[in-house]
Amino acid sequence: MVTEVLWIAPALALLIGYLFGSIPFGVLLTRMAGAGDLRSIGSGNIGATNVLRTGRKGLAAATLLLDMLKAVAAILIVEHLYPGEGQLAALGAFLGHCYPVWLRFRGGKGVATLMGIVVALHWPSGLVFAAMWLGMLAALRISSVAGMLAAVSAPVSAALFGRFDLVVLLLALALIVLWKHGANIERLLAGTEPRIGRKG
Repeated sequence: MVTEVLWIAPALALLIGYLFGSIPFGVLLTRMAGAGDLRSIGSGNIGATNVLRTGRKGLAAATLLLDMLKAVAAILIVEHLYPGEGQLAALGAFLGHCYPVWLRFRGGKGVATLMGIVVALHWPSGLVFAAMWLGMLAALRISSVAGMLAAVSAPVSAALFGRFDLVVLLLALALIVLWKHGANIERLLAGTEPRIGRKG
């Protein structure tokens, strides 16, 4: 009986995180704006980069912000309700974004949601993440490369700041981000990966 009770908080933390993370803001915003079904546009991805392909920069910015904030909200709410379970909420939010049940588990690649997670769990590492993402995006104008480098920076910066308690989680999430970018990596190797501002 005691064992069952001990599992309630972690399970609810994971569930709350998943429900927040699985909100497909990119799909919802583009649909409400009359821009069509995001999944049939460009790469078919539900993230901000693909929203940008609709030509709606405001929608893309809103998608990016909301995909970050849903992770922050999930972590803060869970930490308030069940102190110490924030990492499980983070994991749930990330999995919810990448594999939302509402979209038959076909979600985004997780970069913006991962940034929200890093900011909520350790804001100094979040600043490193943002600097890496924005810096590489400005320098290379290749969204996938900037996102992957930012994701990899998360566990590295957490370790450098001495937050070893976060390294395993952030490393696992970074690896999922890389795996979700498999097609992008193939295009990068082939020299066909599109840059920001070009269609494709």
